Amino acid sequence: MIDIKLLRNETGQVAANLARRGFVLDADSYGKEEERRKALQVRLEDLRRQRNEGSRAVGRIKSGGVDPAALASEMERLAVIDHELEETEGAFRTIEASLEAFHLTLPNLVDASIPDGRDASQNVEVRRVGDPPQLGFTPHDHVAIGEALCGMDFSEAARITGARFVVLKGDLARLQRALINFMMDVHVAEHGYEEVYVPHLVNRASLTGTGQLPKFESDLFGIAKITDWYLIPTAEVPVTNLARDRVFLNTELPKRWVAHTPCYRSEAGSYGKDLKGMIRQHQFEKVELVTVTTPDHSMEALETLTAHAEAILNKLELPYRVMLLCAGDLGFASAKTYDLEVWLPGQNQYREISSCSNCKDFQARRLQARSRARMSDKPEWVHTLNGSALAVGRTLVALLENRQDEGGRISIPEPLRPYLGGRSHLEPRRGGG
Repeated sequence: MIDIKLLRNETGQVAANLARRGFVLDADSYGKEEERRKALQVRLEDLRRQRNEGSRAVGRIKSGGVDPAALASEMERLAVIDHELEETEGAFRTIEASLEAFHLTLPNLVDASIPDGRDASQNVEVRRVGDPPQLGFTPHDHVAIGEALCGMDFSEAARITGARFVVLKGDLARLQRALINFMMDVHVAEHGYEEVYVPHLVNRASLTGTGQLPKFESDLFGIAKITDWYLIPTAEVPVTNLARDRVFLNTELPKRWVAHTPCYRSEAGSYGKDLKGMIRQHQFEKVELVTVTTPDHSMEALETLTAHAEAILNKLELPYRVMLLCAGDLGFASAKTYDLEVWLPGQNQYREISSCSNCKDFQARRLQARSRARMSDKPEWVHTLNGSALAVGRTLVALLENRQDEGGRISIPEPLRPYLGGRSHLEPRRGGG
């Protein structure tokens, strides 16, 4: 949630910032609603003052001896005030609820360092690391490789559940598990994150706190028997909620948490896109990094978090590029985002494998997450950051496509070999799974 005081006092400035995203804030309409809210608040305070004065007047009349006419007159006046007060309180609650619901629809403000642009085509390449492999043959995509390894089955998944699911078997199932363990070990042992295990079901308040609700409800899988619960779309939701309703001491920050979870998304609006393969699935695995820090360190923290995600790609020797998202391509809760895009020979293009975002105080305001230097100080909003490090399925895809040879063998990067019993290659198989 953006700063309500800023929205109220600098509506035009906020509208201009949000317009960079392509979001239209009707400043005139909002201003009129806000004026109505303020008028109701002033009238409410006046009526409460009048009621308090009337109550004192009744007390004086009673203490001075019963004057039936004066008492009846004052009680009648109080009844009129109470009636108007009740109506005004109702109107004030209604407009407050309406404005709060409106505030939840507003995306985060765009950081000043973000370039203008309408969509992903205008994102800015920051750096490119590693060269796409010169394979010397027409590369297979991961679907063909997975079939040759007898380890990737979409038809069985469709029979079990439906489209956009996969069954991994044998070597590929083990490779996915190896990637998860490798990523977790690197982030804990080398980067100092605290490993957390979190629920895969969250309530509405948790999703509202991180910005998925109300805007992205159609992307979520709800639970029919418990209407307030949803399957998580990303570990960002439960992990960031570890900071909800907390006041940290600045000396406790930054908090760095890492979690592996499955993620569940309906992929609403993506019909027709990436129907083949593992790129866009309803269920997928991610290792997620979350940082909670003070405002003066959040931009530095974004660079650090992004470097930690890049470290996995570097260790696996996967070619990638870092893209700074333009204003029109930013996520709802993000003020600044770097996308990491890995090279996929089977598609002959770079594809997103991680988004690393600084949400500044946007999520913190929703979550009531704050910090202070000393116990006696007034708490201030923390800044929250998150990033995939990495999306496991897409990392698996990238490994298969970048490390294939003409005979279908897949070379295993050195850091992964201890997780696979020392194996250096995966071999194509002739039989069934």
